[in-house]
Amino acid sequence: MTHQVILVLGATGSTGRRVAELLRAGGHTVRAASRGGQTTFDWNRAETWEAAVTGASALYLMAPDGTAVDPAFVSLAVGQGVERIVLLSSGGIEIMGDERLMSAERTVRDSGTAWTILRPTWFDQNFDEGFFQPAIMAGEVTLPMGDVGQAFVDAGDIAAVAAAALTEEGHAGRAYEITGPSSLPFGEAVGIIGRTIGRELRYLGGDEDYIAGNGFSGQAIAEAKAFAALRDLGDQPVLETVSEVTGRPPKSFESYAEEAAAAGAWRA
Repeated sequence: MTHQVILVLGATGSTGRRVAELLRAGGHTVRAASRGGQTTFDWNRAETWEAAVTGASALYLMAPDGTAVDPAFVSLAVGQGVERIVLLSSGGIEIMGDERLMSAERTVRDSGTAWTILRPTWFDQNFDEGFFQPAIMAGEVTLPMGDVGQAFVDAGDIAAVAAAALTEEGHAGRAYEITGPSSLPFGEAVGIIGRTIGRELRYLGGDEDYIAGNGFSGQAIAEAKAFAALRDLGDQPVLETVSEVTGRPPKSFESYAEEAAAAGAWRA
């Protein structure tokens, strides 16, 4: 058992809880932090930061969608002795114009400590733990990605790469693009889930469908343009990052769907 403390932010979330579980299973001392957890951490309450980070030697850094990674916290962490930061970012942020995550990456690169950036593609778990779950339950998923293939990746595989970067040598200064083992159009992914749970699910992949489904708002129009830029890149390539970093292949989308269904993810 190592007595170095690894601070895991978002420890109740899709990746954070899996990172914490893997680290504990590997004999590491984990400080699991979240807004309502045993260790309280809230990006909007700076008074929670110091107690969370004091004594930690490594940090799994993430912020919920829509929340910025505050450079003041990163500076505090480094000042308190954090020697290694692993940031959860996302793939395609330049194409999508995601200034929140681009800023987070700049902050980590300029932090003055060892860093690793994770840039995963779409999470498998978006369909059962995230924003597509209500759509799956309603029987219709709308996203303007057409029939372009996306290399969906399991949150457990992202966590495995994070755990390696937090505890092993050779990952500092690396930005890892993380994908699953195959590139599937959204419609095919939705179809796999439908067949697995024995329900008919519909996928609408056009800009017009998305804009209409979001009330023809200016935000929906802007989001459709951002998705169009991502769509224009074509089929997303499959990379070997998970295998190279963890020594095992990534989980297939089919396996993910079977496991999620068995766990009751889409049970009415």
